[in-house]
Amino acid sequence: MSDVANRRTAHVVDCAGVSRTYQEDAVPVQALRDVDFQFSRGEFASLSGPSGSGKSTLLNLIGGLDRADEGAIAVDGVALNRLSESELSDLRLRRIGFVFQSYNLIPVLSAQENVEFIMQLQGVARGERAEQAVECLASLGIAELARRRPGELSGGQQQRVAIARAIVTDPVLLLADEPSANLDSGTTEELLKLLRRLNHERGISILTATHDPMVMSYAKRRVVLRDGAIVEDSAH
Repeated sequence: MSDVANRRTAHVVDCAGVSRTYQEDAVPVQALRDVDFQFSRGEFASLSGPSGSGKSTLLNLIGGLDRADEGAIAVDGVALNRLSESELSDLRLRRIGFVFQSYNLIPVLSAQENVEFIMQLQGVARGERAEQAVECLASLGIAELARRRPGELSGGQQQRVAIARAIVTDPVLLLADEPSANLDSGTTEELLKLLRRLNHERGISILTATHDPMVMSYAKRRVVLRDGAIVEDSAH
């Protein structure tokens, strides 16, 4: 594990021998089996596979939302297994952006306030975070929605706000778990064009877990898992 912990490379993610087992009705279920995976800066990749293949588990481990039983994971050169819970929380706050299928917006806050929320946790001054939030919403084409609350937005609009919240602090890595699950095909394509633009223009590293063939087609690299192991890893 020390090799992963100590080397700094072009990889924004470096997984070595990662395994994770859960208890389901008192029965152990191995979600990941000795996974080796590297993800370079500036890549746009999809994790795919059938339900239970381990793709969401791997995404959660990389995002520091869960811990591996065995092996090591480094994000931006930082070994996650060496971090305390508070240090892990700080790394998530400052280096990783998250986009979820359920959007996870705070319903009582406006779109702008949702985007500002992460910066507020980081201690950014009120005026500065308001300015950055407005600029970020404008860059995603939804500046006119700044004062609306999530309940007043369509699914696609909510997902754009969620993306704005995820990227406003310039994270080194954007993790998206089934980002198109609640969207129709037209809105999904708009979302994917947006993600591709962010990847090309801002160099954001994007890793998404998905069942959606359209999402896979937009990613530059496709990683397929089955029974907790990577069975295919190809660029296209």
